[in-house]
Amino acid sequence: MEIAIIIILLIFFMFIGMPIAFALGFTGSIGLLVYGGWDTAMGILQTSPHGTTASFLLTTVPMYILMAEFLNKSDIIKDFYYSSHKWLGHYKGGLGISAIFAGAGMGAVCGSSVASASTMASTGYPEMKKYGYNTSFAMGIVSSSGTLAILIPPSLALIIYGILTDVPIGHLLIAGLVPGIITAIGYIITIRFMIAIKPDLVRKSVEPAPFKERVYSLKNIWPTILLIIIIISVIFLGVATVTEAGAFGAFSALVLGLVMKRLTIKGMKEAFLNTLETTTKILALIVGAMIFGYFLTITQVTQNIINFASTTELSKWTILLMVCLLYLILGLFLDGTAILLLTIPLTFPLMMALDFSPIWYGVIVTKLIEIGLLTPPLGMNVFVASSAAGVGVDKSFKGVMPFIACEVVLIAILIAFPSITTFLPELNG
Repeated sequence: MEIAIIIILLIFFMFIGMPIAFALGFTGSIGLLVYGGWDTAMGILQTSPHGTTASFLLTTVPMYILMAEFLNKSDIIKDFYYSSHKWLGHYKGGLGISAIFAGAGMGAVCGSSVASASTMASTGYPEMKKYGYNTSFAMGIVSSSGTLAILIPPSLALIIYGILTDVPIGHLLIAGLVPGIITAIGYIITIRFMIAIKPDLVRKSVEPAPFKERVYSLKNIWPTILLIIIIISVIFLGVATVTEAGAFGAFSALVLGLVMKRLTIKGMKEAFLNTLETTTKILALIVGAMIFGYFLTITQVTQNIINFASTTELSKWTILLMVCLLYLILGLFLDGTAILLLTIPLTFPLMMALDFSPIWYGVIVTKLIEIGLLTPPLGMNVFVASSAAGVGVDKSFKGVMPFIACEVVLIAILIAFPSITTFLPELNG
């Protein structure tokens, strides 16, 4: 009964708008006092914040955020769209496909889905409208393109998952590469399919750019592409740790921005401040989640769930389906980081007890969170893209529906064929 009251209290605090980090930490502290007593609660509260954050592994987070900030302030992402536009714009639906390619490129240097969606909405949407794209269709494309950043390495969601579960982050990032590419291909197929059944979604054609102009468009993006290849390669080959690769990426992004004369002193200052703010929020969430996790451990909630699953007659695939539905429901109301921190202490031990791969499960959870970025009523990517483009949210939500259907199909494929996710980490040893 007391456990139910603590859970209801957590939901209440989140409902009234308390920051999730504080809601987790406060309700976890109350639970520790009730179940463990004063000494236990104070002991955990005195040691957990420092013990949780004083970790070399956590330095991975600010490194990749800083790299993304430097590249974003240098307008590298706009160059990705400009180049994709020149090479693909003249095909049917080419501007939409260009947005997907640019979103994949931003995912490879950013790791922030919301930032990617905002950039694509302000850069890609006006160009699509210029050539007669249906408003809902165009907004569906730019909103969905941002979700690629949550899966394609370096993915902050996978990094946080690795920190929470002690699964090697390098293996997780490598595991997200192929599913991320497949997701981009799935989005492109969705665009072509929608245009095939509704040709009036695109009313004008784009003239092919001269070949010389296409080649010239690569001038500003090839250093970034090279940087991405180097980072992924050193992680895959084990030449450097994930943290070292992130530090190298951040320093290289700084050098690129300065050499290209795109990064100003003001831009550098904003990049550092944004990195500090985002990192602080993530660390606060992790501390709050750890306190709440201790409460779950003391009350043996996780163990009871595992025991129930082991004695039930339901198959492990049915239980997996129920867990997937839970994530889809939570995605309607919470952001991805909050969902990870709330659920992983419960669902990860359960999935391991059912003998699922920890790396594969991390990618599946990330894909489920990806859907939550598009679904109403929260749909963070949709709100951010709508704000950046100046379009009504209702039209944007209508536009993302085909891409949500695509995501469901892709998750089914990844569940049916786990080797799609695991073969690269296994190859890496």
